Amino acid sequence: MSIILYYLLLPVVYFISILPFPVLYLLSDVFFVLLYYVVGYRKKVVRENLANSFPGKSEQEIEVICRDYYRYFCDLFLETFKTLTISKASMLRHCSVAPETVELFKRLHAEGRSIILVMGHYGNWEWGGNSFSLLCPQQLYVVYHPLANKHYDGLMYRMRTRFGTKLIPMQETFREMVKLRGEINATALIADQSPRPDTAQWVNFLNQDTPVFTGTERIASKMNYPVVYVSVSRVKRGYYTVTAEVLLDKPATAAPGQITEIHTRRLEADIIRQPATWLWSHRRWKHKRINTPTPTETATA
Repeated sequence: MSIILYYLLLPVVYFISILPFPVLYLLSDVFFVLLYYVVGYRKKVVRENLANSFPGKSEQEIEVICRDYYRYFCDLFLETFKTLTISKASMLRHCSVAPETVELFKRLHAEGRSIILVMGHYGNWEWGGNSFSLLCPQQLYVVYHPLANKHYDGLMYRMRTRFGTKLIPMQETFREMVKLRGEINATALIADQSPRPDTAQWVNFLNQDTPVFTGTERIASKMNYPVVYVSVSRVKRGYYTVTAEVLLDKPATAAPGQITEIHTRRLEADIIRQPATWLWSHRRWKHKRINTPTPTETATA
């Protein structure tokens, strides 16, 4: 049944992908009305996440961010399909990479250094990877969680690899990175998902006790690759800019918990600056820890 549904939906997905951007965003407006006003998809989760993250904001301010988030979410959904057929020139027009960021990656490549990119579900992270692969000299590998349905997984794979990006299944990350030591590359990890609470580092993130994946820190410490934070900020509807900065040049010398703390703080600053473009419908705080954290635990857990 799932195979039949996939092949019925595939022409629709491709049709959406070839729509001109003005028509694409008109369709997104229709989806927004349905999702926000009719279906109310995860609206309780979004409002709760926003209220807990921004306790100083009024109900009216929270509602404005909530509404803006759903508009962005619908745009993001359709923009992802656009990746199937968008041209290279159009991709770079709609998701540019700041000149100083391109120069940073060229310098690191000239120095013969592979790097670890850390990102969040912020802006259009899918487009950010495409633009990186088109403009930067490193071979980009994105760590991803394969979908259970092989047909939909194959579709996402095609979207993400059209411009030269390669994918690494999450469970094979370190093994693959060791195998690729002889290549100058960049490995991107999305670090703001919800890990198991017993394996996470707990930090105060957006005014809440939050479990954070330690995989980025553990891999960076073992490989001793520079850790680079990448931000994909929305400039206006349909347009994004990729910027990056080195967080730690030699992560093997960092104190326990330091890398996780730094990249989490950097993402937090982006979200505070542009709150509507983070994935608020994700159940980021579904896990709670039983014990009460102390400042020492928060920094070193």
